[in-house]
Parts: sequence; C-alpha cells; structure tokens
Amino acid sequence: MKQIEQANIMAGEGILGDRYAAGLGAFSKTKPKIRHISLIALSGIADANRQLLDNQYPLFSEGDTRRNVVIKHLSANELNKLVGKTFYLGGLAFKGTELCEPCQRPANLLARPDFIKAFEGRGGIRAEALESGILTNGGLLTHQLNIAT
Repeated sequence: MKQIEQANIMAGEGILGDRYAAGLGAFSKTKPKIRHISLIALSGIADANRQLLDNQYPLFSEGDTRRNVVIKHLSANELNKLVGKTFYLGGLAFKGTELCEPCQRPANLLARPDFIKAFEGRGGIRAEALESGILTNGGLLTHQLNIAT
C-alpha cells in the first residue's frame, strides 16, 4: 500500500492502477463482488487500535488496513449505513455495495495478531464507482488515499 495525492476513478472499474481494478487482487478470483473502492472510517481504526492496545498488541496504521480511502468526520457506524446508498466523495458518485468484513489477510501480511476481532463492525465498506473522475487527497471527507499495486 502506498499513499497517493489523487486517484483516477473509472466508472464500473475503480481506481486506475489498483490491484482490484486490474483483476489482480487476492480475492479477485473468488465470488464476483464489486470491489471498485474500499473505504474505512478513521474513527473505526482508532477504536480498533484502542482495543489492540488494551491487549498489548501492535496497532494498525491507516495503510495497514488495506483500504483505499480513509474517511474522517464519519463514524464506522455512519459509514456502514452507506451500504445500499448512493453517496458522493470528492464530487464523484459511488454506491455502497457491502461491508468489508475483516479477514486475516492484513494481519498475516504484517505478522500481527487478530485483525478480525479488532475490526469487527468497523472494517469499512466496498463501493461501486458510478462516475469517472479524479478523487484528490485531503477533501472534506477524505483523509488518505491508498493504492495497492
């Protein structure tokens, strides 16, 4: 994962250059799902890290979550409620398709304990890109854009 200043969003595909837009993501060959873009709430990361800290486990950074966009000014619950709804991010339309149920992949890649328990209910959402355009880092809702190549 690397942080980027802007992302070229292609309607029906996702972030140009991202592993899932290219069909190369770890879960690209499993059940077909719309994985155009993934979002996670900054507050959800903070809540998960508090739980990890209580158990004396290493914390996860924003990029460690392997989500494309980190959202501030929304709680994990508010973000979760966007599933099934059309919303706008940086002036571009997206539709929330499903919750990102946490898996052990981030924990395994980083050799750290239990991502699943820490991020249960706050793993973010996946969304469909309804419009093409440029999404920039630092807008009202975005905190960080990540791309996995």
